[in-house]
Amino acid sequence: QVHPDLAISSKAMSIMNSFVNDMLERLASEASRLAQYSQRATLSSREVQTAVRLLLPGELGKHAVSEGTKAVTKYTSS
Repeated sequence: QVHPDLAISSKAMSIMNSFVNDMLERLASEASRLAQYSQRATLSSREVQTAVRLLLPGELGKHAVSEGTKAVTKYTSS
């Protein structure tokens, strides 16, 4: 939860936006490369999860995969 009195400056928001865009681009590139290695034309959750584990170290990668799986499950069940 975020405290209601907290705010973020437009410069900080711009930095976060650049960071997220960069990470998504790196993840997409790595997942695409993994799919090419296995001669597949379609990305599956396996390539995306592997890309996350390769790009995010240790517990951060494990947590990201867990949260991503939880989000996809919630989306598909609604």
